[in-house]
Amino acid sequence: MQFKSVVTTLIFALSVTACSSINKVVYRIDVPQGNYLQATTVTQLKTGMTAQQVQYLLGTPVLIDPYSNNTWYYVFLQQKAYETPEQHTLVVNFDQKGTVSNFDLDKPLPNEEQVEVNNTIINAPDAPTKSWWQFWK
Repeated sequence: MQFKSVVTTLIFALSVTACSSINKVVYRIDVPQGNYLQATTVTQLKTGMTAQQVQYLLGTPVLIDPYSNNTWYYVFLQQKAYETPEQHTLVVNFDQKGTVSNFDLDKPLPNEEQVEVNNTIINAPDAPTKSWWQFWK
């Protein structure tokens, strides 16, 4: 008799855990790391700008080339919930005068206009108003 109850409990426990999807139940926040790069600020970057102007526009770079201070790296890593992380790297090169000679963004940034926002308004169905004492109607 005791053996049957143990086996029944074991089968029930295995069947409950087999049907669960525990890995997607836990909420995971969006995690931006590095320099937050926006398409609007990167388009403002022009050749001929000084290092101070670039730092004012984009912030402090994540990495300055240790062998020559003429290359700055801005790295932006975005991971949304359970999706794969997406990395964008902006490399800014300066000439000997300290002005921007060229810059390169490895892949385009998402435009803020293209980001889909869920602004769906859900209207509750029109239910007739009842008093608390008219529950049988």
